[in-house]
Amino acid sequence: MSDPTPEAAEAFEAERDRLRSVAYRMLGSHADAEDAVQEAWLRLARQDAAGIRNLPGWLTTVVGRICLDALRARQARPETAYDDGPEPLVALDDAQAPEDGAVLADSVGLALLVVLESLGPGERLAFVLHDLFAVPFDDIGRILGKSTDAAKMLASRARRKVRTGERPAGVRREQRAVVDAFLAAARRGDFEELLRVLHPEVKLTLDTPSGTVVTLGATRVAAGAQASAGAGARRQEVLVDGGPGIVSWHGDGTPQAVLAFAVDGGRITGIRIVLDPARLALLDLPAPA
Repeated sequence: MSDPTPEAAEAFEAERDRLRSVAYRMLGSHADAEDAVQEAWLRLARQDAAGIRNLPGWLTTVVGRICLDALRARQARPETAYDDGPEPLVALDDAQAPEDGAVLADSVGLALLVVLESLGPGERLAFVLHDLFAVPFDDIGRILGKSTDAAKMLASRARRKVRTGERPAGVRREQRAVVDAFLAAARRGDFEELLRVLHPEVKLTLDTPSGTVVTLGATRVAAGAQASAGAGARRQEVLVDGGPGIVSWHGDGTPQAVLAFAVDGGRITGIRIVLDPARLALLDLPAPA
């Protein structure tokens, strides 16, 4: 393996940030995105860069295929623990927010990433590359090994799911009521009520100092909520990327955790709990109420 020419290396560095953005939206993990971009660099080193007429397009294709393989492998191992994830963006519950509360196409926050997790690998790639990065469907079809029309259909299906996952401001109270019911049931240890408010395929993501652990399924999440119900702390309602969330505080006023909830159809479909002090220190948290 030989290093790319100085010209190819310079062109790659000019594309690095964009490639990282593509990979992050595809994979939802900064570490996995960096790995994908590094793998693209290694593959470039094995090519005659002079023979690549459109290097940005070639790199996008390579990163797309790497991410597609990673998503398919992840789908086969749904309980794999990841060491990185999106940073929650926190705002006070009564802070000014867009009237429609929609998930914007250029957002990389928790709300969009939670919705993207519900997409199949092909749907996610088609939506991210076309709707977020304007990659032509001809190119997307080649990455997927499908026709242009099939790529369009995948993107259209993904788009409908993303829109279904969006929640206008008018339903914020309903979402908060579902979260409040979950928290109350956890405090009471009411397992049946926990199952009622959790989606059967709910996904719990726990960020700790030692890494990120994923738990799937209402029964396991409800059991964990019961077990942790006794860990009382001061709590404050917040918005996390426009959705309902909670910040809890230690007695000395330092943050203990941030909880972010995704709610759809009157049930909780996703919960992210950030416990890692290093992550918490990076968030713009409100002062303890």
